[in-house]
Amino acid sequence: MGTYGGGDYIVRQKPSFKTLKMAPVKITYFPIRGRCNAAKLLLFDQGQEWLDIVVTIDQWMKGDLKKTCAFGQLPKFEDGDLTLFQSNAILRHLGRKHGLYGKDDKEAALVDMMNDSVEDLRSKYLRMIYHEYETGKNNYIKELPGQLCYFEAVLAKNKLGFLVGDKISFADYNLFDLLLNQKILCSSCLDSFPSLTCYVDTIASRPRVKTFLESDKCKNLPVNGNGKQ
Repeated sequence: MGTYGGGDYIVRQKPSFKTLKMAPVKITYFPIRGRCNAAKLLLFDQGQEWLDIVVTIDQWMKGDLKKTCAFGQLPKFEDGDLTLFQSNAILRHLGRKHGLYGKDDKEAALVDMMNDSVEDLRSKYLRMIYHEYETGKNNYIKELPGQLCYFEAVLAKNKLGFLVGDKISFADYNLFDLLLNQKILCSSCLDSFPSLTCYVDTIASRPRVKTFLESDKCKNLPVNGNGKQ
Protein backbone atom coordinates (compact mmCIF):
# COMPACT_ATOMS: atom_id res chain seq x y z
CA MET A 1 0.00 0.00 0.00
CA GLY A 2 1.20 3.52 -0.71
CA THR A 3 0.42 7.06 0.27
CA TYR A 4 1.10 9.14 -2.82
CA GLY A 5 -0.34 9.45 -6.20
CA GLY A 6 1.73 8.46 -10.17
CA GLY A 7 5.47 9.17 -12.24
CA ASP A 8 8.97 8.20 -13.48
CA TYR A 9 11.66 7.06 -11.12
CA ILE A 10 15.43 7.42 -10.80
CA VAL A 11 18.19 5.66 -8.94
CA ARG A 12 19.39 8.03 -6.24
CA GLN A 13 21.73 5.97 -4.15
CA LYS A 14 23.02 2.50 -3.43
CA PRO A 15 23.50 1.31 0.14
CA SER A 16 27.05 1.62 1.37
CA PHE A 17 26.69 -0.47 4.51
CA LYS A 18 29.78 -2.66 4.37
CA THR A 19 28.42 -5.24 6.83
CA LEU A 20 25.56 -6.29 4.56
CA LYS A 21 25.76 -9.40 2.41
CA MET A 22 23.60 -11.33 -0.09
CA ALA A 23 22.47 -10.13 -3.50
CA PRO A 24 20.61 -6.82 -3.28
CA VAL A 25 16.89 -6.47 -3.81
CA LYS A 26 15.30 -3.29 -5.18
CA ILE A 27 12.82 -1.08 -3.37
CA THR A 28 11.06 1.66 -5.33
CA TYR A 29 9.45 4.18 -3.01
CA PHE A 30 9.17 7.81 -2.01
CA PRO A 31 11.86 9.58 0.07
CA ILE A 32 10.03 8.85 3.33
CA ARG A 33 10.01 6.07 5.91
CA GLY A 34 6.35 5.32 5.39
CA ARG A 35 5.36 1.75 4.64
CA CYS A 36 8.88 0.64 3.68
CA ASN A 37 10.70 1.26 6.92
CA ALA A 38 9.70 -2.04 8.55
CA ALA A 39 10.96 -4.00 5.54
CA LYS A 40 14.21 -2.04 5.51
CA LEU A 41 14.67 -2.65 9.23
CA LEU A 42 14.21 -6.36 8.61
CA LEU A 43 16.58 -6.41 5.63
CA PHE A 44 19.35 -4.55 7.41
CA ASP A 45 19.03 -6.55 10.61
CA GLN A 46 19.13 -9.79 8.62
CA GLY A 47 22.16 -8.70 6.59
CA GLN A 48 20.59 -8.29 3.16
CA GLU A 49 21.52 -5.39 0.95
CA TRP A 50 18.95 -3.44 -1.05
CA LEU A 51 18.98 -0.82 -3.75
CA ASP A 52 16.82 2.26 -3.17
CA ILE A 53 15.04 3.63 -6.23
CA VAL A 54 13.72 6.95 -4.98
CA VAL A 55 10.63 8.51 -6.55
CA THR A 56 9.84 12.18 -6.02
CA ILE A 57 6.24 13.34 -5.87
CA ASP A 58 6.74 15.28 -9.12
CA GLN A 59 7.95 12.17 -10.90
CA TRP A 60 5.09 10.11 -9.48
CA MET A 61 2.49 12.65 -10.53
CA LYS A 62 3.52 12.29 -14.17
CA GLY A 63 1.72 8.96 -14.09
CA ASP A 64 4.10 6.76 -16.11
CA LEU A 65 5.33 4.68 -13.18
CA LYS A 66 1.88 4.41 -11.65
CA LYS A 67 0.63 2.71 -14.82
CA THR A 68 3.19 -0.06 -14.35
CA CYS A 69 2.25 -0.73 -10.71
CA ALA A 70 -0.15 -3.63 -10.21
CA PHE A 71 -2.43 -1.64 -7.90
CA GLY A 72 -1.37 1.87 -8.87
CA GLN A 73 0.69 2.45 -5.76
CA LEU A 74 4.09 2.03 -4.15
CA PRO A 75 6.20 0.45 -2.67
CA LYS A 76 7.45 -1.76 -5.45
CA PHE A 77 9.74 -4.57 -4.38
CA GLU A 78 11.93 -6.61 -6.73
CA ASP A 79 13.78 -9.76 -5.70
CA GLY A 80 15.28 -11.34 -8.80
CA ASP A 81 12.40 -12.13 -11.13
CA LEU A 82 9.81 -11.64 -8.39
CA THR A 83 8.03 -8.28 -8.26
CA LEU A 84 5.73 -7.50 -5.36
CA PHE A 85 3.45 -4.67 -4.38
CA GLN A 86 1.65 -4.22 -1.03
CA SER A 87 3.85 -3.67 2.02
CA ASN A 88 2.54 -6.63 4.01
CA ALA A 89 3.02 -9.03 1.10
CA ILE A 90 6.62 -7.82 0.98
CA LEU A 91 7.05 -8.43 4.70
CA ARG A 92 5.60 -11.93 4.42
CA HIS A 93 7.93 -12.76 1.54
CA LEU A 94 10.90 -11.56 3.58
CA GLY A 95 9.63 -13.51 6.56
CA ARG A 96 9.66 -16.73 4.55
CA LYS A 97 13.00 -15.95 2.93
CA HIS A 98 14.82 -15.14 6.16
CA GLY A 99 13.18 -17.66 8.48
CA LEU A 100 11.14 -15.02 10.32
CA TYR A 101 7.75 -16.72 10.08
CA GLY A 102 7.66 -18.86 13.21
CA LYS A 103 9.04 -22.35 13.75
CA ASP A 104 5.96 -24.25 12.52
CA ASP A 105 2.52 -23.77 10.95
CA LYS A 106 0.94 -22.86 14.28
CA GLU A 107 3.43 -20.09 14.94
CA ALA A 108 3.15 -18.91 11.32
CA ALA A 109 -0.59 -18.49 11.78
CA LEU A 110 -0.01 -16.53 14.98
CA VAL A 111 2.57 -14.32 13.26
CA ASP A 112 0.00 -13.60 10.54
CA MET A 113 -2.59 -12.73 13.20
CA MET A 114 -0.21 -10.36 14.94
CA ASN A 115 0.82 -8.67 11.71
CA ASP A 116 -2.82 -8.15 10.75
CA SER A 117 -3.34 -6.51 14.15
CA VAL A 118 -0.38 -4.21 13.50
CA GLU A 119 -1.93 -3.32 10.15
CA ASP A 120 -5.21 -2.43 11.86
CA LEU A 121 -3.42 0.11 14.05
CA ARG A 122 -1.24 1.39 11.20
CA SER A 123 -4.33 1.99 9.07
CA LYS A 124 -5.91 4.06 11.86
CA TYR A 125 -2.67 5.98 12.28
CA LEU A 126 -2.35 6.73 8.57
CA ARG A 127 -6.00 7.76 8.27
CA MET A 128 -5.41 10.27 11.05
CA ILE A 129 -2.08 11.46 9.59
CA TYR A 130 -3.35 11.99 6.05
CA HIS A 131 -7.00 12.87 6.54
CA GLU A 132 -7.74 13.92 10.13
CA TYR A 133 -4.51 15.33 11.57
CA GLU A 134 -5.86 18.74 12.53
CA THR A 135 -9.20 17.48 13.78
CA GLY A 136 -8.40 13.97 14.95
CA LYS A 137 -4.88 13.90 16.39
CA ASN A 138 -5.90 14.56 20.00
CA ASN A 139 -8.65 11.97 19.90
CA TYR A 140 -6.31 9.43 18.29
CA ILE A 141 -3.77 9.93 21.09
CA LYS A 142 -6.54 9.68 23.68
CA GLU A 143 -7.70 6.35 22.23
CA LEU A 144 -4.21 4.96 21.59
CA PRO A 145 -3.88 3.19 24.98
CA GLY A 146 -6.98 1.18 24.09
CA GLN A 147 -5.13 -0.09 21.03
CA LEU A 148 -1.74 -0.64 22.64
CA CYS A 149 -3.13 -2.62 25.56
CA TYR A 150 -3.70 -5.66 23.34
CA PHE A 151 -0.04 -5.80 22.32
CA GLU A 152 0.98 -5.20 25.93
CA ALA A 153 -1.04 -8.24 26.98
CA VAL A 154 0.55 -10.44 24.31
CA LEU A 155 4.08 -9.41 25.27
CA ALA A 156 3.40 -9.69 28.98
CA LYS A 157 2.25 -13.27 28.41
CA ASN A 158 5.18 -14.24 26.19
CA LYS A 159 8.15 -13.71 28.46
CA LEU A 160 10.58 -14.43 25.59
CA GLY A 161 10.39 -10.86 24.30
CA PHE A 162 8.67 -11.37 20.94
CA LEU A 163 5.11 -11.39 19.67
CA VAL A 164 5.26 -15.10 18.84
CA GLY A 165 7.62 -17.80 20.11
CA ASP A 166 11.26 -17.33 21.00
CA LYS A 167 12.51 -15.63 17.84
CA ILE A 168 11.92 -12.31 16.11
CA SER A 169 9.43 -12.41 13.24
CA PHE A 170 8.53 -10.05 10.43
CA ALA A 171 5.55 -8.95 12.55
CA ASP A 172 7.97 -7.77 15.25
CA TYR A 173 9.77 -5.48 12.81
CA ASN A 174 6.41 -4.12 11.70
CA LEU A 175 5.17 -3.46 15.23
CA PHE A 176 8.50 -2.00 16.32
CA ASP A 177 8.49 0.45 13.40
CA LEU A 178 4.91 1.48 14.12
CA LEU A 179 5.62 1.96 17.82
CA LEU A 180 8.51 4.27 16.96
CA ASN A 181 6.04 6.35 14.96
CA GLN A 182 3.61 6.41 17.88
CA LYS A 183 6.39 7.64 20.19
CA ILE A 184 7.14 10.47 17.76
CA LEU A 185 3.45 11.37 17.78
CA CYS A 186 3.19 11.11 21.58
CA SER A 187 6.44 10.61 23.47
CA SER A 188 4.66 9.33 26.59
CA CYS A 189 2.40 6.81 24.84
CA LEU A 190 4.26 3.77 26.20
CA ASP A 191 4.77 5.05 29.74
CA SER A 192 2.01 2.86 31.18
CA PHE A 193 3.01 -0.21 29.17
CA PRO A 194 6.14 -1.81 30.69
CA SER A 195 6.20 -4.81 28.34
CA LEU A 196 5.93 -2.63 25.24
CA THR A 197 8.59 -0.27 26.59
CA CYS A 198 10.97 -3.19 27.19
CA TYR A 199 10.10 -4.60 23.75
CA VAL A 200 10.99 -1.37 21.95
CA ASP A 201 14.18 -0.91 23.95
CA THR A 202 15.27 -4.51 23.32
CA ILE A 203 14.75 -4.41 19.57
CA ALA A 204 16.30 -0.94 19.32
CA SER A 205 19.42 -2.29 21.03
CA ARG A 206 19.99 -5.02 18.44
CA PRO A 207 23.33 -3.93 16.89
CA ARG A 208 22.17 -3.74 13.29
CA VAL A 209 18.83 -2.18 14.17
CA LYS A 210 20.67 0.47 16.17
CA THR A 211 23.01 1.13 13.24
CA PHE A 212 20.10 1.43 10.82
CA LEU A 213 18.12 3.78 13.04
CA GLU A 214 21.15 6.05 13.37
CA SER A 215 21.90 6.01 9.64
CA ASP A 216 20.95 8.59 7.01
CA LYS A 217 18.72 5.96 5.40
CA CYS A 218 16.36 6.28 8.35
CA LYS A 219 16.89 9.28 10.60
CA ASN A 220 17.04 11.86 7.80
CA LEU A 221 13.81 10.72 6.15
CA PRO A 222 10.42 12.14 7.13
CA VAL A 223 8.06 9.63 8.67
CA ASN A 224 5.17 10.42 6.35
CA GLY A 225 4.71 11.99 2.95
CA ASN A 226 2.74 15.02 4.08
CA GLY A 227 5.20 16.11 6.75
CA LYS A 228 2.86 15.21 9.61
CA GLN A 229 4.10 13.00 12.40
